Amino acid sequence: QVQLVESGGGLVQAGGSLRLSCADSGRTFSADAMGWFRQAPGKERDFVAAISWSGGRAYYADSVKGRFTISRDNAKNTVYLQMNSLKPEDTATYYCNAGGGLGLDYYLPNMNYWGKGTLVTVSS
Repeated sequence: QVQLVESGGGLVQAGGSLRLSCADSGRTFSADAMGWFRQAPGKERDFVAAISWSGGRAYYADSVKGRFTISRDNAKNTVYLQMNSLKPEDTATYYCNAGGGLGLDYYLPNMNYWGKGTLVTVSS
């Protein structure tokens, strides 16, 4: 049974930092990738970042490139999202996705495996 648990969200001032974690306690997706999405109220769920398990190759949305860093710990089946220089526009619920496929210029999520989300609020 796959269970994804996000943590690390909270309230932070603009320009501050947060680190999100997503732990997969049910399966090792060593042949796949994991990613982060975010969704603001009334908005679509948008891609943020993804990373492959085998090679650690990362892919980012343009809106977060240079500010966010995704990383993974294969032994712990955990992916992290370090968020720096946060802006009010980053305010959203952040969701972890497991078992997706990372291409050269896209991330295809596995729609069966989502975390419940962690809320990030960036104040002005």
